[in-house]
Amino acid sequence: MNILELIGRTKPLFDTDVSREEAMLSELVGAGRFLVIGGAGSIGQAVTREIFRRKPRVLHVVDISENNMVELVRDIRSTLGYIDGDFRTFAIDCGSREFDALLASGDGYDYVLNLSALKHVRSEKDPFTLMRLIEVNVLNTVKTIELAAATGARKYFCVSTDKAANPVNMMGASKRIMEMFLMRASERQPVSTARFANVAFSDGSLLHGFNQRFAKRQPISAPNDVRRYFVTPQESGELCLMSCLLGENRDIFFPKLSEALDLTRFSDIAVRYLHALGYEAYPCATEEEARSRAAELTSQKKWPCYFFASDTTGEKDFEEFFTDRENLDMNRFASIGVIKNAPVYDQIRLEVFMEKLNALRNQSTWSKMPIVDLFNYMIPDFAHKETGKYLDGRM
Repeated sequence: MNILELIGRTKPLFDTDVSREEAMLSELVGAGRFLVIGGAGSIGQAVTREIFRRKPRVLHVVDISENNMVELVRDIRSTLGYIDGDFRTFAIDCGSREFDALLASGDGYDYVLNLSALKHVRSEKDPFTLMRLIEVNVLNTVKTIELAAATGARKYFCVSTDKAANPVNMMGASKRIMEMFLMRASERQPVSTARFANVAFSDGSLLHGFNQRFAKRQPISAPNDVRRYFVTPQESGELCLMSCLLGENRDIFFPKLSEALDLTRFSDIAVRYLHALGYEAYPCATEEEARSRAAELTSQKKWPCYFFASDTTGEKDFEEFFTDRENLDMNRFASIGVIKNAPVYDQIRLEVFMEKLNALRNQSTWSKMPIVDLFNYMIPDFAHKETGKYLDGRM
C-alpha cells in the first residue's frame, strides 16, 4: 500500500535536502556514538533505521516496550542486516536507576536523541495520565539532558510537536513547556528539536487503527471535519536526524508548507485506504449501524464507516508549526524551515513550575484542574479547549 497516495501526496518531502546533505550526514553518523531513547516507538524506530543504515560506531537503543524493541531488531535485521558498529538494545525506562547505570557504565555518547513521549490528545482525560504525561514529556527530558551534558554529549535532540505552537491541548502544552526547559539547558548542552505533524500509521494513531479494524473485520470510524498534515515514518526519521546532526544550538526544524504538504481529512484517507484494499467505504448514520451491519456489508465488498463531526477535548481547529513571534530561517533548506531561538527563558517560572508540580505529586490524590492551572501559569495564553468529551468515548 502506497502511504503517500493515501495521505494525498505524490513524492517524499525531504528528498532534495537529504540528498544534498547525505555526505555530511553519513560522515557524522559513521564517526558517531548514538543513544536513542524511546527508540521502539514509531518515530524512534524510523530514527534508529536512519542512523543504522549509515553505519554508526555505536548505536544503543532504549525503550520500555520489550515487544516493540524485539520487532525493531527483527525489522532491521530483515532489511538492513548488520553493521560493524556496536548495535545494542535495552528494555529499560529512561527515568529509572537502570538507565542511570547504563550511562555510567560506558564511554558516553556523542548524540543523545530522546524520542520518548506521551503523544495522544486523549492522555488528558484524567489527572493520573496527565501526571504521567508530564513525567515523560517534561521531567524525563530534564533528567536525560542533564545526563547527556554530564557525560560529554556533543548534542541532545528531543522531538517536539506541531501542537506546541499555540497549544490548545495538554499534550501540546507539555511539549511547549518542555521546549522552555530546553532553552535553559541549552546554555550548558547544545540542543535541537523538531516539530512536525501526524506520522501516518504510527502506533496508536487513527490511521494505525484503520489497520487494526480491517484485520479484525470491524467498522472504521473517523472525523469528517478534521484536516491534518501528515508525514511518513521515514520522513519523521529524516527530519529528526537532520535536526540532530545539522541543527545549530536551540534550532527547531519543521516541514515547510507547500504544494507537497497539504491538509487532508481523516475521512478522505479512510475512503482511499479502503479503496486500496478493494472495498467501497459505506457511510453509516450511527456507530450502532456500523457495528451491526459489518458482516453484511463486508460480504458485499463494502466497509461500514462512521464519519462524524469532532467535538472532543483538545482538538485544534488547524495545525501550525510556528507562531508569528518566532524567528524563522526559510532559506537554508528546500523543504525544511528552521526556528532560530535565543536562550530566552524565565528562570523563576521554571522553578515555580517544579515546586508546584512536586507539591501536586506529593498529594495523596490528584484532580485535573490544578494541573490545568499550572499549565496556564506556564503558558498565559494557553487556549485549552475543554468540551467534557474525550476520544475514549468514540468507537
